[in-house]
Amino acid sequence: MAEINLKASTGRELGSGPSKRIRAEGNVPGVVYGLDADPIPVTVEWRPLREALTTDAGLNALIDLDVDGETALTVVKELQRHPIRGNVIHIDFLRVSADAEITVEVPIILEGEAKAVLSEGGTVDQLLYALAINAKPADIPNELIVDVSDLVIGEAIHVGAIKLPSGVSTDVDPEESVAAGNQASVEALPEPAEGEGEGGEAAAAADAPAEGDGEG
Repeated sequence: MAEINLKASTGRELGSGPSKRIRAEGNVPGVVYGLDADPIPVTVEWRPLREALTTDAGLNALIDLDVDGETALTVVKELQRHPIRGNVIHIDFLRVSADAEITVEVPIILEGEAKAVLSEGGTVDQLLYALAINAKPADIPNELIVDVSDLVIGEAIHVGAIKLPSGVSTDVDPEESVAAGNQASVEALPEPAEGEGEGGEAAAAADAPAEGDGEG
């Protein structure tokens, strides 16, 4: 069913030291769990994993994970990255059933040009970047498209307006805003410093030398 095949091996040592050595060898430590089976610590090679995660489906890609010769349908449940370098340091695979719904987050992509907003110098602000949806693995969309062409300043597009594909539902509040048309903010002029203004100008004039004063 899945278009992506990935191999994983078992038997890795647990702990930060062994995990660091695994990453130094170009591999990623992880775990496989779900469907009432015991969690299994695994190791996957980084390059095939990167290829698996860079398809159009992103993190929601369906992966046939071969664990020591036994294949299970999985999705990536959690991906941990190094806070500075950004490289993957741990991955969790979730076993799934082709016939059971799972909950995943799908990216929201804004499409179209909100001419009514732009003509008034406003901005289109995206407020929700991913939507948690419920679907069987084969029905999970790669992304959800939201058209902002009819958006005007002062109004918003809500979750309830998103057209979900067949077999897909969401438990998110339909009134939650996805994108809004807002008037561009105007920067306030800085407050005059103490002593400036009319009173400050009068004081400055009083301190100035009278015409004709000075040498000569």
